[in-house]
Amino acid sequence: MKNFKSHFWYSKSQRNGILFLFVVIILAQALYFFVDFSFDELQNTNHPELLTFQKEIDSLKIVELENRKPKLYPFNPNYITDFKGYQLGMSVNEIDRLHSYRKQNKFVNSVKEFQQVTKVHDTLLNKIATYFKFPDWVVKRNQKKDVSFSNKENSYSKKKYPEKVISTNDINKATAEDLTIVNGIGEKLSQRIIKYRSRLKGFSYPEQLYEVWNIEPEVIKRVLQTFKIITEPIIEKINVNTATFKEVLKNPYIDYELCKKIFDYRDEVAELQNISELKNIEGFPVNKYERIILYLEAK
Repeated sequence: MKNFKSHFWYSKSQRNGILFLFVVIILAQALYFFVDFSFDELQNTNHPELLTFQKEIDSLKIVELENRKPKLYPFNPNYITDFKGYQLGMSVNEIDRLHSYRKQNKFVNSVKEFQQVTKVHDTLLNKIATYFKFPDWVVKRNQKKDVSFSNKENSYSKKKYPEKVISTNDINKATAEDLTIVNGIGEKLSQRIIKYRSRLKGFSYPEQLYEVWNIEPEVIKRVLQTFKIITEPIIEKINVNTATFKEVLKNPYIDYELCKKIFDYRDEVAELQNISELKNIEGFPVNKYERIILYLEAK
C-alpha cells in the first residue's frame, strides 16, 4: 500500500520544485507583457552621430558607383562596337545604322555626319561628341571647309541687292511685276492673277483671289497683306431680260447649263421683275449670287 501511494503522490521536495517552476513561468509572462524591452536610442534614427555615419556611407556608395562607371576616352566614332555603343547609351537601331553605313566602306568625318547617319538625339550627341577623335587630316579638311564657307557667307552678306519697290498697293492697279514682291508668286502666277482680274473686270471682293487657278491659300493671305481693293471696278451690267444667250454666257460665274436655265426661266415668266428672281431657278448656285449680279440686272 505504501508503494502504491508513492506512485501518485510527490514528495515534499518535489512539490516545492514544481511550485517554484510555476512561479517562475508566471513572472516571465508578466515581464513579457508589462515590461518595454525596446531601446529608445536605437529607435531614434535622427540622432546626430547616426546621421553623420549614414552620410559617410552614402558618400562612399556614390564614389563606388562612379568608379564602376566605364571611363570614356577619346575614340574614333567610326569603330564603335555593339558593346561600346551600349555603354554610350545608343539604341540598337542607331548602332545598326552606323554599322550598315560602314559596311559600304564609308566613314563619318564630323559630328554632324555622325548624327545624320545614326539619327541619335541631340541630348546624347552633346554628351558623347566631346570624346570623338577624327584623324588629323580629317580635322584639317573640316577646318578648311568651315573657313571657306564662312568667307562665302561674308561675301554674300556684303552684296547689296536692290529692294523691290511696288508702284501701288491697289490690287486692281498692281502690275504683274508688283505682285512678284509677295513670297510665293513668280512671273507665271502673277500673270495668271492679272489675266483673271481682266476677266472679272476687276476684283470686287478680296475673296475672288481664291478663285485664281492653282494658287495656295497661304500665298493669297500674303497678297492681301500687301494689296487691298482701293479702287472699285467699274462694271457695266447687262439687262437679263433683253441680253442674248452669248452675252449672259460671258458672265465669269455662269456656265452653259446655268445660262440655259436662266433663259428657260425668262421664257416661262416672260420678264424678270427683280434680279433676285434668279434664286427661284432650280439648281441656281445661291452661294455665287452676289458675284453673278455684279454683271446682271433686271429692267
